[in-house]
Amino acid sequence: MSNRKPTRVRDVMKHKFDEIDGLETITSALEKMQHVDTKCLIVQKRHENDEYGILLLSDIARHVLAMDKAPDRINVYEVMSKPVLAVDPQMDIRYCARLFDRFDLTRAPVIDNGAVVGIVSFTDMVLKGLVIMQND
Repeated sequence: MSNRKPTRVRDVMKHKFDEIDGLETITSALEKMQHVDTKCLIVQKRHENDEYGILLLSDIARHVLAMDKAPDRINVYEVMSKPVLAVDPQMDIRYCARLFDRFDLTRAPVIDNGAVVGIVSFTDMVLKGLVIMQND
């Protein structure tokens, strides 16, 4: 059994991310996207009993671009995934990687006390997480 300190999702996640209302258009979403490195937008809750959604750039490529649809005529809610699987910032990245593999995810919001605090991806876990693990 290893005595190493676990690397947590909070240690590797991206803290800056973009949010969008589900009623906005894909064109509007792309124009408002400032943190392209996350490759997604978090779709805001519409009310307290709602759930977060996620809009991946790959979803836009598959459902808008590949289908030759006009992005200014498609709303975010037509393409997004909701509810979204989220992870806790305290989760060990090894378990997060297993969760991603099991549910075929590439990225997920990190939710703490009901609020999105970041985005984590396989890339973050590998490039940042393995470096941290090797330095311990």
